[in-house]
Amino acid sequence: MASPDDNLLEFYQKYNPPIRPHKNTCVGLAMETMKCLKVLENDFPGITKSMMVVSCDENIQDLLDYTTSFPGPQGFLIETEKDHVMMVCHVRVAGRPGVFLSDLGYHISRVVTVMADRCYPHTGWFTQSDEPHCRKQYNYQFNLHNPNYIEWHERETRGDKVKERLSLVYVAKAYLTAVAVTEKRNLVWDMKSLLGRNPKGHLTAGIYFISKKKDTQFTMFYDGLNGKQRKKFKFDTFLEVQKIPDEVVNDVEECNDQLRLRDGELLSLLKKLATIMSDEEFMDELLEINDKVVQLSAGEK
Repeated sequence: MASPDDNLLEFYQKYNPPIRPHKNTCVGLAMETMKCLKVLENDFPGITKSMMVVSCDENIQDLLDYTTSFPGPQGFLIETEKDHVMMVCHVRVAGRPGVFLSDLGYHISRVVTVMADRCYPHTGWFTQSDEPHCRKQYNYQFNLHNPNYIEWHERETRGDKVKERLSLVYVAKAYLTAVAVTEKRNLVWDMKSLLGRNPKGHLTAGIYFISKKKDTQFTMFYDGLNGKQRKKFKFDTFLEVQKIPDEVVNDVEECNDQLRLRDGELLSLLKKLATIMSDEEFMDELLEINDKVVQLSAGEK
């Protein structure tokens, strides 16, 4: 808003997003993981050179076409958002190639081992989360037609309904534009969340919402005395802090503590978000940019 640019699009095109400590998306988390693991260089010489940030395409329509048309993703760059990254480390076990994969952006609390021959110590299918309403299971394996790619299979079970999704991780080369492309793209993504998890990757508290032009609300959840609490609030409730009902303030403070934020930090954040959401011109421009990115990745003119 303080920029001399006439509109958000002009500003967005020139903006170089910073990577903020302790406020990381998948990009910052992958970089932070590599930074932390460099201390292992003395015990495992070469590990620093073996680690890299890699890109993930979460919109795979035709697996065979995608993996066999080109050795790498260059033929599909126009039609993909490249909105997720993770960290991999190339390894050999008794001469057998594989990778260690760390995906803190999707809150995976373990390092996944992916062997090219799918034999021990290959991780295979594992349960990522098991909530009363939803179970998520993941599996990572090298693509048989193109070993430059790792297939990421997700199986989501809700009651008797099973939904499956396939993504591809390109591990042959480092992804060099994680900040300029992925971090920047996620700034205008309409789905926003601030989440807290325990060491096993299970959700404990947080807020999330989808940006809309009007009547925007968010969901807040945290662990209460009677189990997990999940409540919806309208952002305009937080425009004037002094008018927020006491019971709502109590909910925010409980969620704030479970997110391990400073006293009053979540309430301050919600006030700022409410102000942004009430700016119709800004929101119109933001959602228009997101729509253009989606249209471009879908190959639309």
